[in-house]
Amino acid sequence: MDLGKVFAALADDSRRRVVAELAADPGGGERACGSFDLPVKKATRTHHFRVLREAGLIVQRDHGNGSAVSLPRADIEEHLPGLLALLVEELGPRPGAGSA
Repeated sequence: MDLGKVFAALADDSRRRVVAELAADPGGGERACGSFDLPVKKATRTHHFRVLREAGLIVQRDHGNGSAVSLPRADIEEHLPGLLALLVEELGPRPGAGSA
């Protein structure tokens, strides 16, 4: 992982939110690219996913007329331990997530 690319990718609020939402999913599954509530047009959304992909922060799989993304958690934790936890913390409490 290129640290400069990772930090440049995460400097944008929308991209950071995508990674944080994926990291917050305890199941660690795929999510459709269109499922993220990003306040941008489709071309900009495509650009954001490309930047994240090139930084190694997401894996994108095309299917039919859509695509889905997931996190390469093991790679991220190996090269940048604790990063995903920081992003989830920044995301804040999730609706429906109670505290014990």
